[in-house]
Amino acid sequence: MIDIPSFNGYFEQTIKDNWLLDALTDYHSTTLQYHDVARKVEKIHIMMEAAGVKKGDRIALCGRNSAHWAVAFVATLTYGAVVVPILHEFNGEQIHNIVNHSESRLLFVGDYVVNSIKAEEMPHLEGIFNLPDFSLHTSRNERLTDARERLNELFGAKYPNAFRRDDIHWHQDQPDELCMINYTSGTTGFSKGVMLPYRALWGNVDFCQKRLGVHMPRFSRTLSILPMAHMYGLAMEFLFPFCSGYHLYFLTRLPSPAVIAKAFKEVCPDVVIAVPLIIEKIIRKRVFPKIQNNGIKLLLQMPVVRDKVRERICREVYTAFGGRAYEVIVGGAPLSQEIEKFLKDINFPITVGYGTTECAPLISYSDYKDFVPSSCGTAVSNMEVKILSPNPQTTEGEIVCRGTHVMLGYYKNEEATRQAIDAEGWYHTGDLATMSADGHIFIRGRLKNMLLGANGQNVYPEEIEDKLNSMAMVSESLVVQRGDKLVALIHPDLDEAKSMGFSHDDLLSIMEQNRQELNAQLPVYSKIQQVELEEEEFQKTPKKSIKRYLYK
Repeated sequence: MIDIPSFNGYFEQTIKDNWLLDALTDYHSTTLQYHDVARKVEKIHIMMEAAGVKKGDRIALCGRNSAHWAVAFVATLTYGAVVVPILHEFNGEQIHNIVNHSESRLLFVGDYVVNSIKAEEMPHLEGIFNLPDFSLHTSRNERLTDARERLNELFGAKYPNAFRRDDIHWHQDQPDELCMINYTSGTTGFSKGVMLPYRALWGNVDFCQKRLGVHMPRFSRTLSILPMAHMYGLAMEFLFPFCSGYHLYFLTRLPSPAVIAKAFKEVCPDVVIAVPLIIEKIIRKRVFPKIQNNGIKLLLQMPVVRDKVRERICREVYTAFGGRAYEVIVGGAPLSQEIEKFLKDINFPITVGYGTTECAPLISYSDYKDFVPSSCGTAVSNMEVKILSPNPQTTEGEIVCRGTHVMLGYYKNEEATRQAIDAEGWYHTGDLATMSADGHIFIRGRLKNMLLGANGQNVYPEEIEDKLNSMAMVSESLVVQRGDKLVALIHPDLDEAKSMGFSHDDLLSIMEQNRQELNAQLPVYSKIQQVELEEEEFQKTPKKSIKRYLYK
């Protein structure tokens, strides 16, 4: 058994070591240094204590990424309370469901969220804080109201000689102690509150520091794009860089491709963490138009200059991501094979990892130098991974894992916990994959997404969609089963269609041609019989995966 130290010790140490350095910046707005973070954490602790919050009480947190979101998170864990991050994209009813189900005592909300919630729908809450300034939006606790009104006075009385490094003495956690409940959905019928212990957060940060941090400069900069209420963004874009003493920039605006591209250019992050959708849109919209002309294509066919041309293209792509990143790490969903092949062909430092909320999130990862195309890396430290298959190298089976990162279970749902974690401690991911002899994992798809062909053959819709998404005028697609037919739902590239003057009938003709070309690449049992156009983008999860259940 490995010796796991206090996770909150990371927070204490990084603040003490980097006291006067920049820590958290809201993009194009204010910056907090590490000592500023500590002072704000202490003030929140004073208010929690006045409100009678005890160790283990739940504190909910809902808002867009920001420095104050991060402060509220650190304050909750270092007090010994349990943080309940809620996606700001959830509607009011979903937020109410999670706050009530988790029995949270306090709620921190951003200005984007505050107008969608109703305090009367959350009767057990004792206080609602506004994240922009930590003012009280609602208070049902007189001691909390009083503490907020006299906060500077109380802080001054507690630290009459000024607040210093040596005054930090925060909650010392135990490895299996609950620190977070992360909900996978906001809908009551589908909601699962993933209970994560401190050891899971420690394991992820420890791995990142030892495998990725060794390649990063001492005062690195990172750009936080993914929602921190989602485990991938939280671990990779906040916990790892903050605990490493880096300077974090939070993209507080809606992360459109144009905004993200501008932020990359200005921040120049030392590592890029992203979901496939971000990478693919930047490359298709900002890189491909510059290099997919006849002149470049001709030069790539000439052995004498091919390498130099690829090097130039690689620099072009590198610049699009800020020009400083050690590598670009993709996770959350499969990367398009077309984009992956393009990046590997130009020797771009790309790699793909894999994880789940239930593992906080990392299960597998490889440095870009060890990255094998179409894989998502090898098992991370302190985790065992295996494939439930008689021959994992050739026959896919479910991915199962166990180790330091695995959750405690689902909150108030023992049956779901028993289904997910077996008697030997293996967490069943629900993902299907093969594994090479050297441990590289190759995901085929979700077990619950797998379709059955007419003669009982396994059909993986993700594999068909990957091919379809690289075809003419296709922005995104979804393969569904209707009776014994496989149907492709396609959202076309409407901007491109408009610029080309294509009508609806023109798009139908193009998609029919795509269908025929696609079927020529597929076995008989997985051919697409019908194509339907979707006018709107598919609805997506926070990690930008399509919500398949809405289209079945």
